[in-house]
Amino acid sequence: MSPFQLPAGELARLVLAQLFVNACVTGLRMAMPLQSLRLGHGEAAVGGLIALFALAQVFLALPAGRYCERSGLKRPVAMAVVVATAACAMAAAWPVLPVLCASALLTGGAGGVVIIAVQRHVPRAAGEAASLRQAFSWLAISLALSNVLGPLMAGFLIDSAGIRVALLGLAPLPLLAWLAVRGAVDHASPLHEAPTSERSVRDLWRHAGLRRLLLLTGLLSCCWDVHTFLVPVLGHERGVPASVIGSILGAFGIGAAAVRLLAPLVAAQLREWAVLLGAMVATALLFAVYPLVQAPLAMGLCSALLGCSLGSTQPMVMSLLHRLAPQHRYGEAVAMRVIVNNASSVGIPLVSGAAGSLVGAAGVFWAAGVLAAAGARLALPLKDH
Repeated sequence: MSPFQLPAGELARLVLAQLFVNACVTGLRMAMPLQSLRLGHGEAAVGGLIALFALAQVFLALPAGRYCERSGLKRPVAMAVVVATAACAMAAAWPVLPVLCASALLTGGAGGVVIIAVQRHVPRAAGEAASLRQAFSWLAISLALSNVLGPLMAGFLIDSAGIRVALLGLAPLPLLAWLAVRGAVDHASPLHEAPTSERSVRDLWRHAGLRRLLLLTGLLSCCWDVHTFLVPVLGHERGVPASVIGSILGAFGIGAAAVRLLAPLVAAQLREWAVLLGAMVATALLFAVYPLVQAPLAMGLCSALLGCSLGSTQPMVMSLLHRLAPQHRYGEAVAMRVIVNNASSVGIPLVSGAAGSLVGAAGVFWAAGVLAAAGARLALPLKDH
């Protein structure tokens, strides 16, 4: 038995499932905008394409959360794997904008279902509240590593074999996720505990601490999405090869993974609100500097530092979310977090694409930095929870 009161093999299955599915999503999110730019589409079209990865999750999150409460882990993951694999194959066969848009919707929705299923599964499998922060840290590490694996894999495949091979090469990743999760033990909620009404969603939102946490995590997601959107655009404008753009985005994932590797070791000493406050301040400072650097190496360093800053927050957010949400409605609370995050992921690329045409990428970075600095005060009242 591991320190999480969760068998090491069980935790590894969940980590790998999240890693492989999200690596597929992040790889496509890096490759598809480059293909769109190469086809001659502008920044607004690229922003719309990236937004579609999140749009499906906005509408699917609550039904997916309730479905996971009824069905457990493996059935939702299996459905998501089929959808993501088919979407990769479809994009590889017809890499034109309408098909890329459809594939973005499908893979984004599939990735969201897997995240909800896995993160809802952990508290029921672990069973000990005191150790959940450590378990969530390992899940956060898997998401960070997926932000390394996906863009690097897509970038090198594009440069070496072309866009079709890159899109098709990402298709086996969801299948690996299914192989990882097959041996897991499901933990479905009793039927009488499953949330069944829209009223329950409004009641959860009325909880002041939960609402503040959801707003803060949505703001963090905005910062993440600004970076994900602008790096390929900046790289394309400066003539940076796809593999280097992938490496810059991969540096973000390395930074996030590195800081999350430390989290399980010092979880007992960390205060969630303090980590969130520090991350917001550091993000604001990095966004002020990022547009001023030109060399790919310097961009990679800023990306890695930003990954450290934003990557430190997810275990803290999930720990607070589990503490603030009613136990039998935790799957729904996770779904609400997914909705808030992906509402930002829909809006930010669209706004960034339009704003970038008016004020340039630097202006968008600086505006996001001001937003991060202003939002840091949301973390202060969370010290009472």
